[in-house]
Amino acid sequence: MASFSGVYFIYDGECPMCKSAAYAIRIKKKFGELHLINARDHGDHSLIKSINTLGYDLDEGMVIYHDGAFHHGKSALKFMAKYGEAKNGFSAFCKSMFWSDTISAVTYPWMRGMRNWLLRRKSAPRIDNLNLKSQPIFKSIFGDDWNALPPVFKKHYALCPYADNQITVEGTLDTYCGGVIKWFSPMFWMVKGIPPHTEKNVETTVHFKSDKNTKAFHFNRVFHFKNRAPYNFHSRMMQVRDNIVVEVMRYGFGWKMSYHWDGDKVILRHKGYVLNAFGHFIPLPMTWLLGRGYAEEIAIDGNSFAMITHITHPIWGRVYEYKGQFKFVA
Repeated sequence: MASFSGVYFIYDGECPMCKSAAYAIRIKKKFGELHLINARDHGDHSLIKSINTLGYDLDEGMVIYHDGAFHHGKSALKFMAKYGEAKNGFSAFCKSMFWSDTISAVTYPWMRGMRNWLLRRKSAPRIDNLNLKSQPIFKSIFGDDWNALPPVFKKHYALCPYADNQITVEGTLDTYCGGVIKWFSPMFWMVKGIPPHTEKNVETTVHFKSDKNTKAFHFNRVFHFKNRAPYNFHSRMMQVRDNIVVEVMRYGFGWKMSYHWDGDKVILRHKGYVLNAFGHFIPLPMTWLLGRGYAEEIAIDGNSFAMITHITHPIWGRVYEYKGQFKFVA
């Protein structure tokens, strides 16, 4: 890569917050001249090519380059806080919000969530500098195990981010609800969470969906109970890092889990409950109250799989479960 002197600020020109930051920032003179690069207009710039090689997602945060080092997302804002001109209003804002890792861990997800909301309001497409549209959402979650997955699971998890696509499976489930989950059943019905109901052979349709605005993997489950109207349980899977995923339900309540392939089945292990607030996952100490979640999926053939999900309470044992088989129909 060619040598670059001064400070380079690579930002999203469609994002009002990023654009305002780009034109407001002032760097202390000793660091040299400040150069602004709109990532949407200069995708062939050698610095952006280096950003792509390093795997920095410009849809997840701006980048600052200085003296051979790249600073991405909250690290870029921390750079501004440390090296921005003291009398500049934006630099003062950065100093107040990002001067420590602890504070920035809280404030940055809120800022990133606001940025994403503004871009959706403008119907602005993603930069997608890493060409994520060409890779399944779950490929990075399974990591090296992706290639070892049976064909039915590659089909199950085939959806790519930033695309409006859908895959549909149909099957039957046995559902069970008891203990503490049954006690709180009015709340679960109200918030459209897991259906707190016990019944055998429930015809169920599940639509796996991606959307053009996010990297989330959507589950839209429709339970056809015998004496109830069809019940819709929608959630979306959001990758936190590596194989750690949060399943976010209505009103931001989420279940944090890790994904594993053990050579025979896909396993989802409990990592706690969280509240999603503008992309920031706030831990909720509720495992002692609701119990620990668990799920697994087992391949049957190239077009069908079995699955089970249950919640086990430390005192009352298994308080919730649904299990059954599905086959692909679209």
